[in-house]
Amino acid sequence: MQIEEKPPGNPPFATPFEWIGGEERVKALVERFYDLMDLEPAYTQLRAVHGSTLENARQRLFWFLCGWMGGPQHYTDRFGHPRLRMRHMPQQGGSGGGAMGSIGIRERDEWLACMDQAMRETGVDEALRARLNTSFFQTADWMRNRGE
Repeated sequence: MQIEEKPPGNPPFATPFEWIGGEERVKALVERFYDLMDLEPAYTQLRAVHGSTLENARQRLFWFLCGWMGGPQHYTDRFGHPRLRMRHMPQQGGSGGGAMGSIGIRERDEWLACMDQAMRETGVDEALRARLNTSFFQTADWMRNRGE
């Protein structure tokens, strides 16, 4: 899944990956996102579905976002198609979640708020931040596997 196509007009960069500043800036965004998830009480439900350690999640989200934003396809080169919905489906038998556990409205909203805070705190351009927030919402809502 890719971020939406370039908006009409004259965007400053060919891809969101270029616009954000490349791998170094994507890495900084991902690091801040998971640091906030670990630190902020507002993201406790989101943190709970990620298990005891965040190292694997940090690396995979970095790889994924690079490609999703139009940069190097690190994730798909390693694992093939992301199959986001499948990877985030709860395990059968009520055992408490698949790769990342079940995703409801609360988890979706915490993920979006945490990412928006991380984008603000790492200095993502306001126009890019707005564009990414729209795309993140579409993807996160599509990945929801339970309603409330």
